[in-house]
Amino acid sequence: MSAALALDRSAQLYSRVRRVIPPIEWPAFSDDFDAILALKHERNAVVLAHNYMTPEIFHCVADIVGDSLALAREAQKVEADVIVMAGVHFMAETTKLLNPAKTVLIPDLRAGCSLASSITAADVRLLREKYPGRPVVTYVNTSADVKAESDICCTSGNAKKIVESLGVPEVIMIPDQYLAANVARETGVKIISWAGACEVHERFTARQIRALRAENPGVVVLAHPECPPDVVDEADFAGSTAAMSDYVTNRQPARVVLITECSMADNVAVLHPNIDFVRPCNLCPHMKRISLANIRGALETMQHEVTIDPAVAGRARRAVERMLAV
Repeated sequence: MSAALALDRSAQLYSRVRRVIPPIEWPAFSDDFDAILALKHERNAVVLAHNYMTPEIFHCVADIVGDSLALAREAQKVEADVIVMAGVHFMAETTKLLNPAKTVLIPDLRAGCSLASSITAADVRLLREKYPGRPVVTYVNTSADVKAESDICCTSGNAKKIVESLGVPEVIMIPDQYLAANVARETGVKIISWAGACEVHERFTARQIRALRAENPGVVVLAHPECPPDVVDEADFAGSTAAMSDYVTNRQPARVVLITECSMADNVAVLHPNIDFVRPCNLCPHMKRISLANIRGALETMQHEVTIDPAVAGRARRAVERMLAV
């Protein structure tokens, strides 16, 4: 590619994110952009990016973006040979479950999740022994081993619908205690929960939300259902990252705050230059392990490939597919 064409493409990409990335930072990304584009073509690869990715990934190199549910759905439609998951490890595993014949890469093996690490397959088996006959609803923020011990999966976007679809008075819902509590309040279903929590959303407090309102009169507060119930009570709306993005698009509030991982606000702000985003910033240290440089490295070296024991994969896949069917 000529230098002129490279500069023109860089300018086009920067026009997408100029509101959230300072000009002085932009030149550091240019070599990685060029390499990733060439490698995607060479490898017949696509990049899936979660809403918590930084804007230069989310808006400039990703082919498919969204929350966990959207990525799970779209992963089934991918025709590429290689899928790079710009997200955390459980998302890469879910993608592999739905694309067993494809190569799925995670750029950094350390990109984990506090929820996924809070529970094991053995824990689920013990819960079944303690509470026989109750269906196990497992949040997608879990390992394939845990999904394999489950009846059905859910995301924050469809948890209420999944629980109601079972038509039973009591379920086991793991591992997020706050999502479980919020769904129990919405559905009236008795939920046996697990003491797991997202280290990002757990840090938000009701007092912080009240302070944000006092400091920003008229601000509309949107909260993720992984937040504690008293935080959700203080919000104007609670929903998944996709639901929050849709709220902003459809309602167009003059000023808004998203009570979730802070890159989410950057990514939504790119699409809505007329809206004032208040940004309390809780970063996910795991999501932030994914960078342009290691996405490039994954495509150059074809590392790190995600593999799942076939004995586990079949059972885990059924739990995910049951969710998608609902």
